[in-house]
Amino acid sequence: MAEKLISFFMSIFAGKIDSGILCFIISLFPILELRGGLLAASPAFLDVPLVHALPLCIIGNLLPIPFVLLLIEKIIILLEKGKHTGSIAGWLRAKVDKNKAQIEKYGFWGLVLFVGIPLPGTGAWTGSLVAALLHMSFKKSFAACVLGVLMASLIMCIVSYGILGFFA
Repeated sequence: MAEKLISFFMSIFAGKIDSGILCFIISLFPILELRGGLLAASPAFLDVPLVHALPLCIIGNLLPIPFVLLLIEKIIILLEKGKHTGSIAGWLRAKVDKNKAQIEKYGFWGLVLFVGIPLPGTGAWTGSLVAALLHMSFKKSFAACVLGVLMASLIMCIVSYGILGFFA
């Protein structure tokens, strides 16, 4: 699914905006986040130099996180009140319930690992959603997301520029 979304963004914006900015935009979106941005930046796709792609993708992934931490609970409460949006709110709450035991058990470091290990359904967006609905401290949650994104960036650099770069 991530590859299809990356291809979608590339088909719309490639050649129209700078490749680095495209990686930044991809990194802003949930599901794709830094992982998608660095994959798109890799030699296999846009061939953006790592020294340019890495800070753009990190900033792009972290930029929405304070807003998610501060506003998501209010948004979910509003969605729950809506006739047609209640199912979206229920889906978000179910996502939190699915992941909360792991984060509650290990607290700060559980959130760091949840954000940092690039598996489907994990990342800064989901981690901050869980942290906000568990009423974790904003400072600790944001710090955990920053550390997790840095961890994910190291892993994804190895994948995108090491492994994929070797084959490209």
